[in-house]
This record gives sequence, C-alpha cells and structure tokens, in this order.
Amino acid sequence: MPALMIQGTGSNVGKSLLVAGLLRAARRRGLSVAPFKPQNMSNNAAVTADGGEIGRAQALQALAAGIPASVHMNPVLLKPETDTGAQVVVQGRCLTSTRAGDYAVLKQGLMAAVLDSFAAVSRLADLVIVEGAGSPAEVNLRANDIANMGFARAANVPVVLAGDIDRGGVIAQIVGTQAVLEADDAALVRGFLINKFRGDPALFDDGYRLIEARTGWRGFGVLPFFPDAARLPAEDALDLTPSGGAGGFRVACLALSRIANFDDLDPLKLEPGVSLRMILPGQAIPGDCDLVIIPGTKSTRGDLDFLRRQGWDVDIAAHVRRGGRLLGICGGYQMLGRTVADLGGIEGPAGETAGLGLLDVATAMTGDKRLTRTRAVHAATGTALEGYEIHIGRTEGPDRSRPFAHIDGTPEGAVSADGRIMGSYLHGIFAGDEFRRAFLAGLGVTPGVLSHGASVEAALDGLADHMERHLDVAGLLALAGA
Repeated sequence: MPALMIQGTGSNVGKSLLVAGLLRAARRRGLSVAPFKPQNMSNNAAVTADGGEIGRAQALQALAAGIPASVHMNPVLLKPETDTGAQVVVQGRCLTSTRAGDYAVLKQGLMAAVLDSFAAVSRLADLVIVEGAGSPAEVNLRANDIANMGFARAANVPVVLAGDIDRGGVIAQIVGTQAVLEADDAALVRGFLINKFRGDPALFDDGYRLIEARTGWRGFGVLPFFPDAARLPAEDALDLTPSGGAGGFRVACLALSRIANFDDLDPLKLEPGVSLRMILPGQAIPGDCDLVIIPGTKSTRGDLDFLRRQGWDVDIAAHVRRGGRLLGICGGYQMLGRTVADLGGIEGPAGETAGLGLLDVATAMTGDKRLTRTRAVHAATGTALEGYEIHIGRTEGPDRSRPFAHIDGTPEGAVSADGRIMGSYLHGIFAGDEFRRAFLAGLGVTPGVLSHGASVEAALDGLADHMERHLDVAGLLALAGA
C-alpha cells in the first residue's frame, strides 16, 4: 500500500499540519488519500461518522483529504485524566483507564488493533499519510512501541523526519535522533525536512547541507512559518493562545488543567465583533468581560478543585453579580450545578464535589459515554444548530425546564431564570455560521459575515500551496510510492 509516515524530532513540531497539508496537496493532484495516526494523546477529540472518537487532528486531516472521519484513522487515543493516568480509547471506544506505568504493559496487545485499522484505512485510498507521536528518539519507549518506529517497522512504511527550527537546535534534533535509533529503525528513515523557519531560508543552507552530510538522509526542504495555521483547529492544549480578535464584545475562557474540545472557541476567536482571551492559571478573570466560558474538561471534579485554587470561583461570582453572562460547555455545564457526584470513581477518586451552584441542577457520573453527532434547535433564538456530544454523566434538576436547546423536542442543557447563565452538553455549535450569528446577536453583538467552514478550507488550501512552494512534494509522494 502506498504510504508515508511523518515523524517528528519532538512533540509539537508541526506533524499534524504537515500531514494535513500533504494530504490536501496530494488530493489536488487527483489522488484519493487518507490520514492515519496509530496512537494519539489528546483531550481534544472528534466524534466520527461511524460513532466513535478520534483525535481532533485526524478529523482535520480527514477534512483535508475530503473524506469522512473514521475511528480507524486513530485507533488508539489516550485521554489524560490526571498527571499519571489516562483513559484508553481503542477504535473509537473506551477500553479502560490506566496509569502511565501500566500502559507500557497494556500496549503490548494493541498493535493488532493498530494494524487492523491501518488495513481498513488503506482500503479507502490510493495513499495513506501517517503521523507519528512525540519522537522516535524516545528510545526508552521503543519496546512494544506502536506510535513511531514500532508501527513503521510492522507496516513497512518509509519515514520522513520533521525538525522544528523555531525552537532552536534543529541540527542536533535530527542528527541526534539518528544517533540514538537502532540501525534497523534508522534504515526506514528516508529523509528529513525543516519546519517553522522564520526569515530567509537561504541563511540555513549550510546547516541543511551539514544535516545531509552527517545523516546521509535526503532533505525535502525548509518550510517557512505558516501564519494561517492559527485559523485551523489546534489539538494540543499547549497551542492555546492567550487571546484572539479585537472586537468590542469581550469573552474570557478558562484554561482548565484538563481542558477538552477547546476548538469550540475557534469560530468565536475569528469573529470581527469579538475578542477572546484565554485565562491562564494564576490570572484573574477580567472585570470588564461580557461573557465567561467554562469549557469542557476530562476531569470535572478535578478541574472544579483547580478552578477554585485559581480563585476563579470568586471572580465568576463577581462577574455574575455585575450582570455578566456565563456559558458552561459539557464539563463546564456540570460545574455550574449544585453537585458533581462520581460515586463509582469513573473519572478519578470516588466522591462528590460541590459545584458553583449557579444552576439548579446536579450531575451524577455514569459508566456510559455518550458519543453522538447532534442536530438541535436553540431555545432562545429558534435557530437550528449542529454539534456533537462526547461525555459521561447525567445532569438533572429544575433549571432543565428552561433548556439551552431542544433535540427532537427533548430539552437539552439548562438556563437560569434571568437567561444569563447557560449550560449545554453540545460541542462544536459555534462552527455553524447561522447559529453563531444568532447567539451573538442575542447578546447584543453585531456579527460579521465570517464563514467558518470556508475559512478552514481556505487555510488548508493555503497550507498545501505553501508546502508546494517550499518542499519537494513530488519527491515525498514518490517516496510513498504514490
């Protein structure tokens, strides 16, 4: 099967966007293409057409490829719940929760599922572009590896190594990676490329030739920094920018420790009438903001404690007293209620935590996870909306009589009697242009004419153009056997 794997010299070197751009470039050349990532670690997940969940980056890559997202595009997804533990999702469904040390044993049995999914994706396309995770230089994790060279060896897929010059030391990144790889692994690496260059790429000519000489690997080019990457959904919470937009309607979103599905905010950030600020740990919620958003989280009770340690509960209470508006999404909605009970210890230690008490509802965690794409009608404006649900727990209480939306006539979410405090389990709703404009208009904002979907498509086309100008795309596709 024609395939190529982009691995990186470290996390966050730009692998996800490189794969997305290469997929779009190959698609525009008339090839049918598909993305694949054996193992991902992210709390930013997408619900697929076949009813499971995968990393958000693979959903974006599927969009770049022009095909529906499938659970097989990311067969192993790790969703961190604590500093040392994560939920393990296999082929779209939760398998278990495990501590980091125990996962090393668990993953021994996951290669079969990974190769099964790779075969399923391979049947969809003429070419599969594979994304690694972290770095193959983490040779301490090489035993039973399914994310990088372990997969490349098992599936016999050639590898191109991407280095990030923006963080410095790119020569050592690439030469050092070769130095620590086993000989059989290094033999699968057929070349390298340099990502995120700022300035005149010709200034790196000597360094580029040095890498070629030291490694014997072929260089596929130096890719300048791509500013429009900010218009594409980010997967890693490390990519959260402190602010975006310059409009007069001020939105503050809390950067929770286990923040999940934070691409909910991307369309708001691009609205001309809105300015969005991420409130980082240790910062106070500004007193002049108009709307505070408590986003999704992989650990509702844990992040309630985290929220209180930042003093944000005090800031939120003051914001509400001043007449400000508050929106809780998914885990953020659960936090707005009286209590969050997890008596079975599903998300962490068993127990019950007091919520913020701003909505008269209570949440009980259950073992069943709801994964579904959803169409609904916004109760306040009567506007149709589309989104998705990806959560555990049931929320009930008197304020549910004032729903945020209706799904097939059934109430969803809750709203306070004065309409200023809103909670909903629906993710992704602001990506719909009609609903986003109606929602903002209801808050007194004059919305712009932004089409979020068109903006993302234009950014993907721009990324493909950018890569065609600066990289040997034809050489990469030839290496893949396309």
